Amino acid sequence: MSILQQPDPVKLVASLLSTERGLISAVTGFLAERYGKTDYVSALLPFAFTEYYRKEMGPGLVRRFIAFETLIHPADLPDIKMFAAELEQQSAAGTKRRINIDPGYIAVGHLLLATGKPYAHRPYLRNGVYADVTLIYRDLSFRPQEWTYPDYRDQSMIDMLSGIRKKYLKQLAAARKEKETETAE
Repeated sequence: MSILQQPDPVKLVASLLSTERGLISAVTGFLAERYGKTDYVSALLPFAFTEYYRKEMGPGLVRRFIAFETLIHPADLPDIKMFAAELEQQSAAGTKRRINIDPGYIAVGHLLLATGKPYAHRPYLRNGVYADVTLIYRDLSFRPQEWTYPDYRDQSMIDMLSGIRKKYLKQLAAARKEKETETAE
């Protein structure tokens, strides 16, 4: 028989994709106001993995990847995705998005991204949000799945996410120790 228990907190991350560097900076600020200080902000990275976003946003796409210092409860992800969708809509030019915001989280065993697109490998969470287990952590590295997008298969992305995961593991150990101390008192 399994014993039901609360999950560990997870590390909130987000990918921001746009042709407008200033908009990426502004959205980074809006997200930080809402979810707390960032503890990782990547350089602006050229994005040429797919034509999907280029059709909507134009050429010259760049991505910034960010992670947040404050750990979250995994059940908060649908609300975060809905806020990201609001930011995308507020900054849109008519029906065309000017920025794509993909929030997710790093847990001990995986990178999970929130999406509004249902597929067989994406369990439903709530409010139109699905979970995409994009990478699994196994044998000392993140491993792509058959459905993992090409950009998340890239070794530089895996290395970056592994660095964020190391920081998360230190935070998680500190949170567990703090919880043990509180329980002992």
